[in-house]
Amino acid sequence: MQIHCKYAGVKGFINLYEYALRYSYMITDKAKFKAKVLSFRAKHGLEATLDAFPVKRSTLFLWKKKLTDNQGKLEALNDKSKSPHRKRQRITSKRIEQFIVAQRTEHPGLGKDKLKPLLNDYCLKENIISVSESTIGRVIGDLKEKGLILSNAKVYLSGKTGRLIVRKPSKKRKKIRRKNYQPIKAGDLLQIDTIEKFINGVRRYIITAIDLKSDFAFAYGYSTASSLNAKDFFEKLTNIAPFEIARIQTDNGSEFEKYFREHLAQEKIIHFHNYPKCPKMNAYIERFNRTIQEEFINWQRELLFSSLERFNRKLIDWLLWYNTKRPHWSLGLKSPLQYLVDKLTPEKSNMLWT
Repeated sequence: MQIHCKYAGVKGFINLYEYALRYSYMITDKAKFKAKVLSFRAKHGLEATLDAFPVKRSTLFLWKKKLTDNQGKLEALNDKSKSPHRKRQRITSKRIEQFIVAQRTEHPGLGKDKLKPLLNDYCLKENIISVSESTIGRVIGDLKEKGLILSNAKVYLSGKTGRLIVRKPSKKRKKIRRKNYQPIKAGDLLQIDTIEKFINGVRRYIITAIDLKSDFAFAYGYSTASSLNAKDFFEKLTNIAPFEIARIQTDNGSEFEKYFREHLAQEKIIHFHNYPKCPKMNAYIERFNRTIQEEFINWQRELLFSSLERFNRKLIDWLLWYNTKRPHWSLGLKSPLQYLVDKLTPEKSNMLWT
């Protein structure tokens, strides 16, 4: 039986649908309000618009001009950055910097709170204005970047060569947060987590993933929670998922670093991180973790620790049932696969045979 879409053959429908998906999350609520006002003005006239909305005549013409100059693109109505073009720069006396360098060179562990009274005495003698404790901290940071004072470093003994190796502290990487982003279609956002099981001195790890729109889920068991295994899991997930993955969300576990992070960067997939100690941000995957443990893992504990290979084979069978037959309340008592079939785009639905 061939499945037909009622929009098949409608000229321009696919382009309009893709355009709406692309720009729906790039336009702010304020820009949508401005577009609504301009649409009201085009339909009902200027005087009716001024009575209906708390905007000025000049503001309406300014919005209209922005829209016209950008060929009708609604992103032109987004608010521009209001930060100043020229920002204030901190100016610190060279003598104060030299004093801090001298003190930190002689006493490397001296902090800004201890430097403050010493600097006050020095400034009083030199008849110059002292600076605050927070400014001293920022000056120390600047001097470290310039290499004028030493940074804290850990020293350890190499077991292979017997030499002392200085390990410099790595710079903190800025992590992307999900904030208010909401997925539009399947594959836009998946949450990934790790379940840890421990019995008789043996640990096992099951990495899990779920799509927020379709509830399509995947899981696989490993003996260690390494970033290499997490990368292997994501490659398996990519191969079996019936959609393209655009974004993922994880906690700050070490298994989601290094090889896993490098693989995501190579595939150009956005990686959202939760805030520390905030599992409620991963509510979907936490709920799936409970489901998979209650319905499968807890009944296969012996197999999980005795034969991980056989456990994974049974796990795949359970996932096939979960994704193709098990009804989900969140999907209107449909299975994830049935939900995906019902949501297929017109172009794909014309090529699908069941």
